[in-house]
Amino acid sequence: MTSEETPLDAAIRGLARGRALDEAFDVGRPGVWLALDERIRSVYGWRSPERPTHTWLAKSVRPTVLRDLLGDPAPTEAELVLALCDGDGRIREAALPHAARRPAVLPLVAVRTTDWVPAVRDRASAVLAEALPGADARTLAVTAPVILRLRDRVRGGRAADLLQELLRAAPDASLTALFLNRDRPTRRIAFGLTVERGLLSPADLARIAAYDEDVALRDRAANAALAAGVPDETLPLLLGSRSGAVRSAGVTALRKAGRAAEARPYLFDRSGLVRACARWVLRQDGHDPLALYRAACADLATVPGWAPLGLAECGDRKADMGTLWDLTGHPDPLVRSSAVAGLRMFEVADFARLLPLLDDPAPGVVRETARTLLPWADRVREEEFLRRTGPGRPVHVRVRALLLLREHASAVYREAAERLVADPDPVLRLHVRRVLGREEPVPRPPGTLPRWRA
Repeated sequence: MTSEETPLDAAIRGLARGRALDEAFDVGRPGVWLALDERIRSVYGWRSPERPTHTWLAKSVRPTVLRDLLGDPAPTEAELVLALCDGDGRIREAALPHAARRPAVLPLVAVRTTDWVPAVRDRASAVLAEALPGADARTLAVTAPVILRLRDRVRGGRAADLLQELLRAAPDASLTALFLNRDRPTRRIAFGLTVERGLLSPADLARIAAYDEDVALRDRAANAALAAGVPDETLPLLLGSRSGAVRSAGVTALRKAGRAAEARPYLFDRSGLVRACARWVLRQDGHDPLALYRAACADLATVPGWAPLGLAECGDRKADMGTLWDLTGHPDPLVRSSAVAGLRMFEVADFARLLPLLDDPAPGVVRETARTLLPWADRVREEEFLRRTGPGRPVHVRVRALLLLREHASAVYREAAERLVADPDPVLRLHVRRVLGREEPVPRPPGTLPRWRA
């Protein structure tokens, strides 16, 4: 592949040389099939000298007597792909009967069901309806994701309906194989059918909810696990999930399971949604979450990390602001950052007490302080932020100070930004570009300002 040739172009060149499909491109990626269909017509346009001649198709339309003597032509899979994507609708239509005997090109047959030529659509639909029910698990795993991508097209419903009927009658092993597919839409449709058939136990559903990478699938699995009505099997997995949405579902289910008291530790969860659900469960059980937050924050030796923020979420500004200010000096950086975040919820604008927190050694505290000061940054003197961007300061302090200095939109900010973007420290340069949304440096005339993203 040359430096100017894209991977898709290299795949087309490989097909033209007769390479196998799985060697030319990744057949397991549905987007590649759709892109290939469009790109072949672009590479091999009507006037392209390299456009395939499809001589094997010319032989397929010879008289019946010759076909009986010489036999039907046997095109390769690569030749079929090029013919099925040709710009001439007559060639696409003539290639479809040959595709019925080649399951490897079935994804392109599905694409042809949305063709702009009615005759091609009808022929492709007939071929797909005949070949898809007898396809093996591997062919189905490659073709189903392509069909699901076609649902958004104007004429994509025909193939999708056929796939839906096929999957409803498919054996359990085929559904399980599709659920293990890496394509998310395919996994989601297979998951719904496996739940309908009861192929997954409540514990399996809870594990999917707790550990799966697909957010939509986690939510559906959590609801299905809770609907099974066996909290002893499902709640431990749901409550231990890394996903806040899944943990919140588990916390909410504690009340129905008669275990509302177990929601108390989740008052101090890192997720705001989980904390809100824990407060609701405890209130329904007759407990006051605010009193629990105040008691937790009063004991400085054992205050949980997220307790100050939880206190601000349900507390009183006048009664609890003093507690949060005291906790900004706590030795635990998580407690300090949580306290600053709680002060932001109370809309605190005490610059004299907030500005020293920009010098905190913990990046999390500085980040929360910068977020708290950001609405008021243009009311703070530029010197307060400028001196914190200077050498000798930690990287996290210099970056956040520059972010606050930007609110002044002055020449002082532009000079500081130029200085930090060109700083010798690569870590600092990376963080500055990331926070400010800076584009990569491009040559520009001397004395002009750089381009910044909106």
